Amino acid sequence: MIFSYLCVAVFLLTPALTGIHDIPEKKDMTGNIQNGDSSPQLASGWKELFDGKTLNGWRSFKGITVGSEWSVENGELVLNGKGGNMGGDIITVDQYADFEMSLEWAISKGGNSGIFFHVIEDNYPAIYATGPEYQLIDDEGFPEKLEEWQKTGANYAMHDAVNKSLKPVGEFNESRILVQNGHVEHWLNGIKIVQYDLWTKDWYDRVQNSKWKDYPGYGLACKGHIGLQNHGSAIRFKNIRIRDLTEMGKSLFNGNDLSGWKIHGTEKWYAEKGELVCESGPDKQYGYLATEKPYRNFILRLRFKQEAEGNSGVFFRSSIEGTKISGWQVEVAPPGKDTGGIYESYGRGWLFQIPENKEHILKMGEWNDLVIKVEDNRVITWLNNEMMTDLTDEKIGMATGVIALQIHDGGGIKVRWSNISIVELAD
Repeated sequence: MIFSYLCVAVFLLTPALTGIHDIPEKKDMTGNIQNGDSSPQLASGWKELFDGKTLNGWRSFKGITVGSEWSVENGELVLNGKGGNMGGDIITVDQYADFEMSLEWAISKGGNSGIFFHVIEDNYPAIYATGPEYQLIDDEGFPEKLEEWQKTGANYAMHDAVNKSLKPVGEFNESRILVQNGHVEHWLNGIKIVQYDLWTKDWYDRVQNSKWKDYPGYGLACKGHIGLQNHGSAIRFKNIRIRDLTEMGKSLFNGNDLSGWKIHGTEKWYAEKGELVCESGPDKQYGYLATEKPYRNFILRLRFKQEAEGNSGVFFRSSIEGTKISGWQVEVAPPGKDTGGIYESYGRGWLFQIPENKEHILKMGEWNDLVIKVEDNRVITWLNNEMMTDLTDEKIGMATGVIALQIHDGGGIKVRWSNISIVELAD
């Protein structure tokens, strides 16, 4: 977990939602899906994660295929409970940021399993090392005494489930998980039983006071796989569906020209094959491509590929005179040079440099995904879905300005950019 304490460094993006007074009464799980029908007509935006016939769309964690413990029987995804405790977890091939997921499950007597989201593989040992868990367990028949945070529907080891109505072992329960803009809800049989917010002060405090304090990647990803756990006991799933709720906002690059942008300096900026290219010119000086419009609070998503050594970056809340830029930069640099960190130009310099154990997340010469969230006095960056920086800073909070892509001086730089989009957030 990354903490930065420059000026004011308190993680207070939104109040933590931990109370139970505002959890509503029972209502339809999705408003669109007829649960219990093995072949329903899906509403717009929903897709099947399990087709009832094959294991297509799933694979083992860090694997290629699904292990033999998992099979399809009578339209259900079945885990036989053999092969020992832990291991053999499966994940979706696709990854999701914001989403709504609905499924049905039936646990065996004494059984234990779970549903995970935002699962990252990378160097992590298991799906629980990164993904928060919607716990599935036999509350009454589990052979050991359970704490509330271990029971069905809980955000495991973090938030207890409340107002729960659980069906007997062997019968199918309906569960729903909603993840949107860092807010998460757990539903069980039509009742909301848990809600919480990722990356708040309350979230970080709970992590530090739980078993997850020893898992540095836990709950920090902004996007990842859905996972189903093999905890050594039998469980059945069916009607597993999802809809992507990720808001991409508006595109800042039309793929054809530099409309909406302004060039500063003599370095090269051009559109090629639907991509935005920046390249050092003969002068080998600083160069910037800045938005014509200023932005204050936003989520910026983009992809970049470094085709040559050299330093670049994404500036935010910045002002430019000629090629002198004042503001803050999310670093884009060669390996070992803090990509995803925050640098203040013509000011305090480095505000946050990423830890050495995250330098491998950058994929030099390949396409990388970068997400930058700027809201009031807080900046969070994710590189290839993994959190790199979470910084709260008073000076940043007082500023506004343009977004700009950089070419560093010295020559030898060529970077391709694509899928540049922005969602503006309320002040």
